Amino acid sequence: MNLVSDVYNMCADLPNDEKYGLISQIKRAAVSIPTNIAEGAGRNSNKEFIHFLSIANGSSYELETQLLLLTELKFLKDKDINNILNQLVEIQKMNYSFQKSLTSQN
Repeated sequence: MNLVSDVYNMCADLPNDEKYGLISQIKRAAVSIPTNIAEGAGRNSNKEFIHFLSIANGSSYELETQLLLLTELKFLKDKDINNILNQLVEIQKMNYSFQKSLTSQN
């Protein structure tokens, strides 16, 4: 959830004309990560949990791509997104490890 907060703060520095384009997509992808983890945790089986963790992982890669687009389009500099990218890499690693541990329990 810290990631979502950081993403929202970063988006405040983006051009207003991207409010309904890239900014909206970035926010949705960021929110999707903890939301899917929470929904999966509330499910009744490890199989379902793994499914929602997989969706969260997909959203993390979607967000990563969108952040890289921000630098490609010159909306932000690399240094402006590095903290968020580092958080994403950690989330991706934790998510993958957690999925692997849940899979081995089946």
